[in-house]
Amino acid sequence: MSRDYELGVIFSPEASEEETRSILDRIEQIVANHGGQIVKVNQWGRRRLAYPIERHRDGFYVFIDMVLTPETVSDIERTLKVSEIVLREMVRKRDPKAVQREREEREARAAAAAAAPEATEEVPAEGTTEEAPAATSAEPTTEEAPATASTEATTEEAPAEETAAAEPAAENNEEHIEA
Repeated sequence: MSRDYELGVIFSPEASEEETRSILDRIEQIVANHGGQIVKVNQWGRRRLAYPIERHRDGFYVFIDMVLTPETVSDIERTLKVSEIVLREMVRKRDPKAVQREREEREARAAAAAAAPEATEEVPAEGTTEEAPAATSAEPTTEEAPATASTEATTEEAPAEETAAAEPAAENNEEHIEA
């Protein structure tokens, strides 16, 4: 039975990038051999430790979200304990509700990303026009809505300003159409 786990590892700041990469590759290999899956690798980078560990004040933090069996956890822990560059490691079971929520968000983002390229392909070519569908809702639109006293007062004051502002805009539109 597979479960969701999070592995947190703190590497020695003196370890080279090749050494940390080899440990991470070994973890990926163990997970793949046991039929698990690595969901996400989050490398925080070098951070200050809360207290010194083996005379080190800093450490290189890496968090890995995985789906694997409990037997695989013991193999990963054994591999990390024998490594000299690993200062601390911890594997914990993740909350199923939080995992489900993350999966739904990831699927929604993937669906949105897949829909975005399709939407750009459906844009009509230049020169063609599409008519907008008529409003089918039962709610009255602004044209059908009855005017109230407060809207009548504002519309009586505004027409002179609106017409003056609308005329230059109309001239600009005509220039663009003629050009």
